[in-house]
Amino acid sequence: MHRLSNASKLPPVRWSSDRIAFVVMTAVLIILPTLTHPSVVPVLLHLVPGPVLAIVLSFAYPVFLMKALCFALFACAFNLLIGYVGLLSFGHALFFGWASYASAHLAKVGTIALPFFAVRLGPLPPELAIVGATLFAAVLGLIVGAVAIRRQGIYFAMITLALAQMMYFFAVQAPFTHGEDGIQAVPSGKLLGLFDLGNQRVMYVTVLLIFLGSFLLIYRIINSPFGEVLKAIRENEPRAVSLGYKTDRYKLVAFVLSATFAGLAGATKALVVQLASLTDVDWPMSGEVILMTLVGGLGTLFGPVAGAFFLVALEYYLSTIGQWFSVVQGAIFVVCVLLFRRGIIGELAQLLRVKL
Repeated sequence: MHRLSNASKLPPVRWSSDRIAFVVMTAVLIILPTLTHPSVVPVLLHLVPGPVLAIVLSFAYPVFLMKALCFALFACAFNLLIGYVGLLSFGHALFFGWASYASAHLAKVGTIALPFFAVRLGPLPPELAIVGATLFAAVLGLIVGAVAIRRQGIYFAMITLALAQMMYFFAVQAPFTHGEDGIQAVPSGKLLGLFDLGNQRVMYVTVLLIFLGSFLLIYRIINSPFGEVLKAIRENEPRAVSLGYKTDRYKLVAFVLSATFAGLAGATKALVVQLASLTDVDWPMSGEVILMTLVGGLGTLFGPVAGAFFLVALEYYLSTIGQWFSVVQGAIFVVCVLLFRRGIIGELAQLLRVKL
């Protein structure tokens, strides 16, 4: 009885700021698509001014949200490497783009043709296409990481860029990528043979679950003993070596994990937009994910998500200005570097004195 009475007096569980932020983010992502339902819009017209409602609804369409979630996962994967290990990769489009190609090819064709033999599988269901493409990205990450991790700083960045460009030109020439046309009309298929991904609502729920599951896994990695070692390497690698840690092994594992999550984002995006193209594997895509991470907040948990949504929304609104979009994007990058060095979420966390 004494033990039971003591147990009943245990202090209540306190929710940390990052857990509260995750619940809020999840609630917003669940509620937003419902705002576009025909029965909800008339009600909102009586509650919200027209111009404000138009802006809100433009962020609530499932296609926009799914694309933003894919890029948010891509940015979170990149942030795992640069924000918590301190390794700047200029070639992360390699994993995002090639996983997109792999997912699209497996879902549409399925046959894996190698120099000496071919594996004829037929079109795969979406879950197997995503898993196969993600594993392919992990293998690419292991190969690239094993080569690049031997160098540091700008040399590491240049090696990743060189390898990414090499694979880009391979994508231009490879028959199965269809060159500049890309792999088009990728079938959505049925998830687990039950859920039709051709339905936008079903596809959105699937993408949301993939994003939230990956986000929680990244959160667990960051806050694990492994993650603490990564932070120690970022802060002072010679000291981590002196403590007996094999820093090259830790950095390689972190690189492979980052490539895997980037591949998962690319594989999912191919099924969402039903297209895999050279845009996903070219070097500007690596630049975009760097910009997303910096604008949102380098080394913060929610920063890459905010940065991805901000830049995807910016691209949506400024798509009519054509090539000038790159100029505006560069100007935003300069402003963020000069005025918001911690990024959107970093400055917000500093202002509220909380961890985000």
